[in-house]
Amino acid sequence: MRKLVFFSVLVFMLLPLSQSFGFSEKGQDCSKCHKLSKDEAAALLKEFGQGLKILDVAASPMKGMWEVDVEAGGRKVPVYIDFSKKFMVSGAIISLKEKKNLTQERVEEINKVDVAQIPLGDALVMGDKNAKHKIIVFDDPA
Repeated sequence: MRKLVFFSVLVFMLLPLSQSFGFSEKGQDCSKCHKLSKDEAAALLKEFGQGLKILDVAASPMKGMWEVDVEAGGRKVPVYIDFSKKFMVSGAIISLKEKKNLTQERVEEINKVDVAQIPLGDALVMGDKNAKHKIIVFDDPA
């Protein structure tokens, strides 16, 4: 009887210790167990737009969520899907410590134009074509 009581007390004392090594452990990389592919993100978001295209899926700046870059109607924006795949958040993530809008920074990054990809074969070039800084002006002659 004493052995049973001792064993029960031992298990009861070690239970909180064993739980501390579980999923909620601080610093654990949750992306090792939780995955979201582009195809799965497309399936989850298909109800939100006919021409919705998934550009990328990556870890969000906020733990427990993925950042999913989507394009619809020529507009590229990030949305966030939680690890349970039950919720989508569309809005700004703001770092309180840094006082920065992390979502806006991502919007600017995914919408950045690579000027090296702009064809200038038929362009009117003024000044030194090998200058360090260049300005590209678009005009509609019509």
